[in-house]
Amino acid sequence: MLQISFIRQHTDLVKERLGTRYFGELSIVDKVVELDEQVRKLKVETETLQAEMNSSSKEIGLLMGKGERALAEEKKQQVALHKTYLQALNEQLSNAEKQLHDELIKLPNLPHNSVKKGKTPEENEVVREGGNVPVLGAGAVPHWDLIKQYDLVDFETGAKLTGSGFPLYKGKGAKLQRALVQYFLEYNTAAGYTEYLPPLMVNEASAYGTGQLPDKEGQMYHVTTDGLYLIPTAEVPVTNIYRDEIIKENDLPVKMTAYTPCFRREAGSFGSDVRGLNRVHQFDKVEIIQLVHPGESYIVLESMVAHVEQLLKSLELPYRVLRLCGGDMGFTSALTYDFEVYSAAQQKWLEVSSVSNFESFQTNRMKIRFKDGGGKTQLLHSLNGSSLALPRIVASLLENNQTPTGINLPGVLHPYFGASSI
Repeated sequence: MLQISFIRQHTDLVKERLGTRYFGELSIVDKVVELDEQVRKLKVETETLQAEMNSSSKEIGLLMGKGERALAEEKKQQVALHKTYLQALNEQLSNAEKQLHDELIKLPNLPHNSVKKGKTPEENEVVREGGNVPVLGAGAVPHWDLIKQYDLVDFETGAKLTGSGFPLYKGKGAKLQRALVQYFLEYNTAAGYTEYLPPLMVNEASAYGTGQLPDKEGQMYHVTTDGLYLIPTAEVPVTNIYRDEIIKENDLPVKMTAYTPCFRREAGSFGSDVRGLNRVHQFDKVEIIQLVHPGESYIVLESMVAHVEQLLKSLELPYRVLRLCGGDMGFTSALTYDFEVYSAAQQKWLEVSSVSNFESFQTNRMKIRFKDGGGKTQLLHSLNGSSLALPRIVASLLENNQTPTGINLPGVLHPYFGASSI
């Protein structure tokens, strides 16, 4: 959530930066400023009236002590009238604050100055590429054929158990999932991230804190009876660990990693982009999250990008790094880098990671703060990245490394998988 003080002081700049996203409701900014002014005036009026009532109450006591009961009773009547008016003012203030909050949460995060204006993924900027695109033989097939050939994933039984888009991994397919998760976690913990294993369902406050609500409620599975949500990413429960807390400056940065299954409805998805493992409703992912000093978040962002890039290099996959344009960024992000790997059999790029700086957008919702050297309480900045999401990594590993006799695996996975090939 944007900070109201910044909107008030930089209204034109806020509109300009939101224009980079092609945000179509800039009138909300003016409404927020108007409601903020209303709230501040009502606060002044209520505080002034309360001060007058407190003063009158003291005066009543003094008058009663002097025996001037008539004047005391007159003051009491004035206080009673003020109390009735104060109740009405407080109700107006409460309503105005709710209206202000309801409008404020409609505004997405402001894009960083480096974010280019654009609407579509085609307008994203390719920052760099790495690795070698393999040249496959004439008999090469996409991963949805390979998983049948080697009996790695059973989509039909998964659909019987749950529904379409819920794969059932089996045999060496399940073992490959476990190997990747273990490797990713150990890679992250070696870089100083503390491992967590969080709940797979969160309450409404947690989903609101990271920005899934009210923006992405249609993408989440909702356990309506209990008011809980299946997590779309480990980012949601892990970042909320520090909700409503003040972190010691000496304890920064806070570095966390977690493996979880992730659940996404992906409503409306169809076509070749969702075939096989390209898009599923349940998938495994390892996440990295950092809470950092606001003055260091963009240095940390680049270090997290380098961390994910080195992980992809170790898997020997051809990849590219993109800086997203304003219109393709998530609601909560100030700057996002996407990682894509090349799928040789499908002959296209597949997104496998997003690394984002949210600045204070999430921490303002969650009230995650620290005290600086001068004792002033400030909001931290939050960042997160996929390190990595498994389905498209698996798809690319299978397709890019297929041979007439099996599927070769990169060397870093051999000790985790227990073999060099499938």
